[in-house]
Amino acid sequence: MRAISQDTFGGPEVLKEVRLARPRPGPGQVLVRVRAAGLNPTDWKHRAGGGFLGEPPFVLGWDVSGVVEETGLGVALLEPGDEVFGMLPHPYGVGAHAEYVTAPTRVFARKPPGIDHIQAGALPLAALTAWQALVDTARLRSGQRVLIHAAAGGVGHLAVQIAKARGAYVIGTASAGHHAFLRGLGADEVIDYREDDFAEAVAGSVTEVDVVLDAIGGDYRTRSLRVLRRGGVLVSLQPYGKRELVAEAERYGVRAEVMIVEADHAGMNAVAELAAAGGLRATIAGTFPLARAAEAHKLGETGRTAGKLVLMME
Repeated sequence: MRAISQDTFGGPEVLKEVRLARPRPGPGQVLVRVRAAGLNPTDWKHRAGGGFLGEPPFVLGWDVSGVVEETGLGVALLEPGDEVFGMLPHPYGVGAHAEYVTAPTRVFARKPPGIDHIQAGALPLAALTAWQALVDTARLRSGQRVLIHAAAGGVGHLAVQIAKARGAYVIGTASAGHHAFLRGLGADEVIDYREDDFAEAVAGSVTEVDVVLDAIGGDYRTRSLRVLRRGGVLVSLQPYGKRELVAEAERYGVRAEVMIVEADHAGMNAVAELAAAGGLRATIAGTFPLARAAEAHKLGETGRTAGKLVLMME
C-alpha cells in the first residue's frame, strides 16, 4: 500500500511516499480502506520531533474516513462495506496517512450518509477535541457565555458550532479577515486579537464569561483567567504547566483544566449525530492527494488557514 512516511525529524521535506505491507486487523480491530484523512497541528509537531511517537520511521495521521475492508476476531459492531470515520487513538495510535489502516472498532462511528469522505475525514480529531473540552470537561450549558481563542482554526471553528448547538453565547478571537466567517458559523461576537486586548473587550461587552477554550497557550491562559466569573472554567489544549495554571486559577476562584484529546466512541457518535443533523460541518481549507502531503504540511504550518486540510487517497 502507499503511505507517507519519514526517516528523520524535520520540515515537510522529510515526508516521502513509500510502499508498505497492508496491515491485518487483530482481535477487536477493523481494517479500513482510507478515503480521506485530515491534517492537524499535531501532525506537523510530531513530524518535527515535538511529539510522543519516539524515533522515526512512522506514518502520521489520526483522522480517518473510509470503508471497512476486513474485521478481526470478535468484532460485532461493524462489517465489511460499512462507511466509517473516526480518530485513531491519540497520540500513539497513528497511521492514517496511508491507503489502509487498522484500529480498534470503537474508535469509529458510522459516517452519516449526508456527508462525503472529505468532510468526514476533516472532523474527528478537531471535533472530538472541541466536544471533550466544552461538553465533557467544561460541562457547558445552555445560556452560558464561552470565549473561544483561535476560533477560525481547526478546533476553534468546530467549537463555535458545538457551543451554539449547546445553546451558548459565543465570543471568538480571530484576525479581522476571519470575522465574517465566524459570524456565519453563529458566533455572537468576534474580537480582533491583533488590534484589541481580548480581556478588555470581553469585560466591556459581557462583563464575564463562564468558559474559555484556549488552543494558543502562553500568556493567553493566564490572561483568560481574569475574564472568567467565579466558578468558571478555563480549558487549555496546551499540555504543559498544569500545576502552575491550576494554582493561578485558584487565586481567581475559577477552575483550570489541561487536556489532550482521547479516543472516544461515545464522543464520535455525538459528533456523527450533530453532523448528520446539519449542526456541525468542517470548513475545508484545502485538499491534497496523498503524494502531496508535504505541501499540505507546509500550508498548515503557516497558521493562516481557516478550517481543515485534508489528504485524499483517490
